[in-house]
Amino acid sequence: MQTEALKKTALNALEDLKGIDITEFDVREMTSVTDVMIIASGTSDRHVKSLADAVVMACKKGGVAPLGVEGEREGEWVLVDLGDVVVHVMQPRIREFYALEKLWSVTEESRERESGGQDSL
Repeated sequence: MQTEALKKTALNALEDLKGIDITEFDVREMTSVTDVMIIASGTSDRHVKSLADAVVMACKKGGVAPLGVEGEREGEWVLVDLGDVVVHVMQPRIREFYALEKLWSVTEESRERESGGQDSL
């Protein structure tokens, strides 16, 4: 499954189970670890686990087994590593504390400033 199809499969699984505040980032230019990062919230540990499980099942159905799944036992933050796509499902307080969106947007803004500064030279 190609990256775009894998991303859509994961997003659909999250939306189907009413994931909250689903956000995606294209991080190809920022890291060699993955191409797309998806972040979503669940309302409880059970909801977080169910969302992550839905992503895993949908991707397996599409022929892609996750490389790893971390955090399922606690259900506060579950990471599903699908290779080209990494999905983070978190409870809102955990998401707010770690602020992954802010981290990646700061990185993107820094990159834009650097390239903007070089273009004007």
